Amino acid sequence: MKAPSLLTAIAAASAFALAAPLLTASGQAQAGPGISAEERVVYHVNDSANAKAGLNNIKNHLNASPDAKIVVVTHGKGIDFLLQGAQDDKGNPYEIPVQELKGRGVDFRVCANTLKGRNIDPKTVIPEAGIVPSGVAEIGKLQAREGYVYLKP
Repeated sequence: MKAPSLLTAIAAASAFALAAPLLTASGQAQAGPGISAEERVVYHVNDSANAKAGLNNIKNHLNASPDAKIVVVTHGKGIDFLLQGAQDDKGNPYEIPVQELKGRGVDFRVCANTLKGRNIDPKTVIPEAGIVPSGVAEIGKLQAREGYVYLKP
């Protein structure tokens, strides 16, 4: 097996250095060439039993990182907290914390495949949430094409 040439090694090291985020003197991440400095996170909810904890996670996330771009993608039983009249286990409406987070820039998305498969009228989705063709495809697109990191409460 032939050893890599010095030129190949330098090219590989340069590519790695260009792809890695740079740190400022204060230790804060700074975007390198071709890398977005914007923090992008997709929260995946496929069971509304986790919705209360997820909404709390997002609130805490934004308190620590107010400029983060957060998208919540729901499918399966995870859409239930984004339907009109949905309440948590203590009878508190989900719409209030969703409205507050929407006001802070959080984007909520509901899977159309789930609505169709469960025979749920799309009109019952609260106005703060949008409908996407497929929840899982939306998560894949956000990760692969738009650089979002994945979190699951």
